[in-house]
Parts: sequence; C-alpha cells; structure tokens
Amino acid sequence: MKFSHPPVTLDPRFCGPATSANGGYACGVFASLLGAPVAEVTLRSPPPLATPLDVVDVPAGLVVQHGAQVVAEVAATSLDVSVPAHVSWDAAVEAARGFPWKAGHPFPRCFVCGTDHPEGLHVFPGPVLGLRVAAAPWVPDASIAGPGGAVPREILWAALDCPSWFGFSCFGTAVGTPLLGRLAVRIDEPVLEGVRHVCLGWLEQVQGRKHHVASAIARADGVVCAVGRATWITVSA
Repeated sequence: MKFSHPPVTLDPRFCGPATSANGGYACGVFASLLGAPVAEVTLRSPPPLATPLDVVDVPAGLVVQHGAQVVAEVAATSLDVSVPAHVSWDAAVEAARGFPWKAGHPFPRCFVCGTDHPEGLHVFPGPVLGLRVAAAPWVPDASIAGPGGAVPREILWAALDCPSWFGFSCFGTAVGTPLLGRLAVRIDEPVLEGVRHVCLGWLEQVQGRKHHVASAIARADGVVCAVGRATWITVSA
C-alpha cells in the first residue's frame, strides 16, 4: 500500500447521525484529496468521527480506510446534470415550510438538515408546489466561509447531499431506511457568504433498492453553481 497523504480526521461538528459524519461532507473531504475537477465517492461504511483515517493510492484513485475496513473509494469522473426547473427564492422559502422533519427528526444534529445543530447549514428542503422537486433557501454564513467569502468544496458537497434525499422522500417513494451509497459532484461557480441560494433535489430513477437522485445549488437569480448525483440504497424495510 502506498500512503501519499497524511491521515484525515472528520470533525464531529460535521456529523449526520450522531456517531458518523454527514455523508456528503465526508465525500467532499475525501474527494478533495484526489484533486480531480469532478469526483465520485462511493461510501462502503459509515465515516467515523474524530478518528484518523488512512488514505491509500490505488490505480482508480484513492481508498479511505479505518484499519482494514474500507470507508470510501474515490475516483475521477464526469457529470452531466440538467436542472429540471428554476425555483425562485420565494418558492424555496414556501417549500421549506413543508420540511417533513420539523418534528421527530431522526438525526436532529445533522450538519446540513438537522433541526438541533447550532452550527449547521439549516437547509430544510420541502416539496415545491407543482413540481416533483424539493427545495430549500440557503444563505451561507461567515462560520463556513473560506478566503474571500467562498464556501469550501466539502461544504458544497454536504449541501448537495441532504437535498438529494428529500428529492425523493418528500414524494412518498422512500421505503425502509435509505443510506447514501455514492455521490458525484461538479462545481461550476463559487458559492459566496451572504448570497441567497436555493438547494434542490429531484428523483431520476428507481432500480430495486436504489434511488438515483440529482441535486443542485443555484443562486437566487437562477445561475447554477454546483450539481450532484447520488445513489441512495434502502437497507431495511
């Protein structure tokens, strides 16, 4: 094995479930180690928090490991996603009123969509009226901004994760307990602190236990800044 990177550790601030990282955030951190313009990350086990993870070079890209356990596989890819409709800021605000986990959130401290995370993104997607699209308003704040006010790539991966889940769960197609299996992301424009954005998610295809879902982050003026494609796998009914 060739270790070309120091071990990577995921800060507990960026949790999804209480004991593991938000899947999108973890994927974004792992993708940044590869350095490819567009990357795809396949999660093989829940990414542990506050635990050094080894990064191993392989012919296809990188493998992230916790001891002998493979946590993730990272590879360069291409990504073509078409956003189905422009959703205005006002429409996203209205959609968020229908966020299905306002009460009884199973992961209340999720960094992205958690209702009880004081340092989270507070992205609460709900169904857009007349569309099979989930949307949420989002104004990035200074706590997540990097140099020049730009939001770091791993935070954008996180912001593309949860909207993809609500892109199908808001419309009654979720059965059992889906887990994020794979996420690919392409970032085209900077996402800046203090600027109004809309986070979107929509279902593309169902294959057995797999939901293939796309997501996007757009400015309120409609300019698409980043897109993602996720595979969610139902592990139990």
